[in-house]
Amino acid sequence: MDAKRTRQGVIFAFIAYFIWGLAPAYFKLLKQVPAEEILTHRVIWSFFFMLLLLSLSRSWGDVRKVFAMPRKVCMLLITALLVGGNWLLFIWAINHNHILEASLGYFINPLVNVLLGMLFLGERFRRLQWVAVVLAFAGVVVQLWVFGSLPIIGIGISLTFAFYGLLRKKIAVDAQSGMLIETLWLLPAAGIYLFFIAHSATSNLAANPLSLDLLLAAAGIITTIPLLCFTAATSRLKFSTLGFFQYIGPTLMFLLAVMFYGETVKPSQLVTFAFIWGGLAFFIADALRHQRQQRIASATAEKGLPSQTVN
Repeated sequence: MDAKRTRQGVIFAFIAYFIWGLAPAYFKLLKQVPAEEILTHRVIWSFFFMLLLLSLSRSWGDVRKVFAMPRKVCMLLITALLVGGNWLLFIWAINHNHILEASLGYFINPLVNVLLGMLFLGERFRRLQWVAVVLAFAGVVVQLWVFGSLPIIGIGISLTFAFYGLLRKKIAVDAQSGMLIETLWLLPAAGIYLFFIAHSATSNLAANPLSLDLLLAAAGIITTIPLLCFTAATSRLKFSTLGFFQYIGPTLMFLLAVMFYGETVKPSQLVTFAFIWGGLAFFIADALRHQRQQRIASATAEKGLPSQTVN
């Protein structure tokens, strides 16, 4: 059963990060819409999409179980604020030609996950993981020290999403119920902003072209599917293992930014990227080495021989 759940977690993680990696291309189609307005559409249409999914899957019993635990519902308010902040930073970065910095945030994210796994989940650091985290930290410090700047967008994206994943794992609520309650928490603020505060050229849906309204409505699907896959993966994989897959999304973002949207890597970004990529190289090497050791230990145990643990 553990092996089956792990395989499912791997599939869910891959789908989530692949979609997230291509998401900038979608949100670039909405560049004429203000970021905070796109955020309200993500919240509103995600909520209605979740209503449809829960009805089709007949999972309302799971939702009632969560509502019977007020502490978890309150904790989902915190995760809702974290993911809402992450969405806003991500949209703003894309529509203001900062896809590279957004990708930097998601490159840092696996290493932040490893650190949070150690601090809050009791997961042990191996030597190469320490090297990876130190290199990532050094990259940010060098950018601040030499160039006098901080990748604020990247750090913000990384921290909000890392803490979101950590809390969702700790809360232990199924993906669909959790997503519904999170969007329900955000729904009043999103509705008030869109219908009573926003006064942009695109805030009146009746005056928009049908193609634009459909793109805005599709934001719910683009938002919900990868996030459901991600939360499903967090419940099936170790937090540090989940980080192994997180290079997929930012790699695709980086390629989109450079090859399709004409963004250039600044010297300060290049230094930070070099340190982060170096850290990820150690991180991936450690993950592959650890998996190989586990396979050897498992085969040894099956033969009834003593096993050795290597850090």
